[in-house]
Amino acid sequence: MDLQNKRVLVVGLGKSGVASALFLKAHGARVTVSDTKTQDELKEEIPQLLDEGIAVETGGHGERTFRNQDLIVVSPGVPLDAAPLQQARALGEKVIGEIELAAQFFPGSIIAITGSNGKTTTTTLTGDVVVNGGFPVVVGGNIGRPAISLVEDASDDTIAVLEVSSFQLETIETFRPHIAVVLNVTPDHLDRHHSFDAYTDAKARIFENQKSDDFAVLNFDDPTCVKLASRTRAQVFWFSRKKEVKQGAQVRDGRILFRDTNGEREIMLTSEVPLKGSHNVENVLAAVCIGMLSGVEPRRIGKAVREFRAVEHRLEHVATIRGVEYYNDSKATNVDATIKALESFPANIHLILGGKDKGSDYSVLNDLLRQRVKWVYTIGAAAAKIESQIKGTEVVHAETLENAIHLATDSAHPGDIVLLAPACSSFDQFHNYEHRGQVFKSLVHSLAGAPAAAPSR
Repeated sequence: MDLQNKRVLVVGLGKSGVASALFLKAHGARVTVSDTKTQDELKEEIPQLLDEGIAVETGGHGERTFRNQDLIVVSPGVPLDAAPLQQARALGEKVIGEIELAAQFFPGSIIAITGSNGKTTTTTLTGDVVVNGGFPVVVGGNIGRPAISLVEDASDDTIAVLEVSSFQLETIETFRPHIAVVLNVTPDHLDRHHSFDAYTDAKARIFENQKSDDFAVLNFDDPTCVKLASRTRAQVFWFSRKKEVKQGAQVRDGRILFRDTNGEREIMLTSEVPLKGSHNVENVLAAVCIGMLSGVEPRRIGKAVREFRAVEHRLEHVATIRGVEYYNDSKATNVDATIKALESFPANIHLILGGKDKGSDYSVLNDLLRQRVKWVYTIGAAAAKIESQIKGTEVVHAETLENAIHLATDSAHPGDIVLLAPACSSFDQFHNYEHRGQVFKSLVHSLAGAPAAAPSR
């Protein structure tokens, strides 16, 4: 793609939007950025853009801004059905996302990982596995560094391990991972995609440009993933915690095995997986598949897994205070992720639920609530909906995270678990799930030196 003197509009000034704007400007484009946020909300981003001669529009999208652009690069947080983007496409203007922009310039090969849950852990672990195999690796995408930021330092030998979201996959054209992974597909982001079928279709686009010499890695225990196998031209490898697979990674007699045309090899014992929860065994199985398909020796894969530590905000142990354990799973932004978190503990859970609803059905939590949860503390904009749907345990309307933590601490006994696994996005009360998790950790740590006290219910 030749960007010299091209008129390019970047819509949305999140991390990927800023990175895209700077990349485009550095490659000779005439760049404008547009965001609905105010100048004050973007005060940290604006100066570096202006310093590079990038025009900045804030407080809304002007209709004229979208006209006569050679290219529009849209950030993943901006819905594609926004009126200015619909008008731009109707006028024949080219609209792509940052992940597509990066793919058109990245010189090496791409490993792309998506799924409703487990993306961040599996992407981070896969980066460690492939690095342990001696390959030059960069990691980013929907986590850490935007994919476009990985381009400049890459060579033909570099492998990009990318977490990709359904929002990013909506805007691809040529994006072609050599290894494409779908970990699972459960209802999520229905407020944006409007139906589970549309959400699944967005996930399936990860396979859209693959060819017969590429690989697709899919979860054999997930019915939707099984159906997706027919939507790729790549060679399909499976991973399964429960069943035998013809080719791929599986568990048998407490051992993780990988099978392909060269036979079956043992990678490690499941007891050596350092991460809590059976869902993390699935994440490891996916990483094993990717590592073997990338040419990493089995012993090096096992070493990388054994040395891996939980990613921040994913079932992260924060503290044990007066015998009560506190866990931060702020990344549990959908109901299925909360189910996986609850399944990681046998009982005596004090669960903090709530935030911004994404069109979820919270009633599917009821069996686990009945079996394992002592109290639920609801917070945020989704609290009323959650309270109307859940049954089987005591529920208290806490409103804020701080109040929920104090209430849970007041109720908990030694041996109990206080778990933040909110099943919602964070954007009603926090900047993002990382901010929510950091606030949770800060509040918990502040309890360590304080006597137990709580507001009244």
